[in-house]
Amino acid sequence: MSEESKTRILILDDEPIVCKRLKPAFEKLGYEVEAFTNSSEAMERVQEQDFDIVITDLKMEGVDGMQFLTAVKERSPETEVIVITGFATMETAKESFQKGVFDFVAKPFKISEIREVVKKAERKKKAGEASGKGKG
Repeated sequence: MSEESKTRILILDDEPIVCKRLKPAFEKLGYEVEAFTNSSEAMERVQEQDFDIVITDLKMEGVDGMQFLTAVKERSPETEVIVITGFATMETAKESFQKGVFDFVAKPFKISEIREVVKKAERKKKAGEASGKGKG
């Protein structure tokens, strides 16, 4: 895979163990991954760099997941956002989908579950680019 065609993933979760588990799992699959436990740092990063897929927790200190995903979608509408949370309610799920979230994964999750969701998001994104909806 060339550097250009690598899918770029940003992971944001204030629990370091989540980043420690997901980052190497996705790197092993050939993705380019940046992981953050601090939402303010992640917010700065998404202002500098577009990501293909963003995986974010909802409940965090400082900038919460809803604010973060809103900022990501405003800057880069084609970025697919996947929400992971241990506080899943119908209300937060509904609000997330209204803001353009691709999918919602409840904690605790298996790596295989989140990998499947990322693959689906990647397929959707590639299909969108193939039909000319990508940048241009």
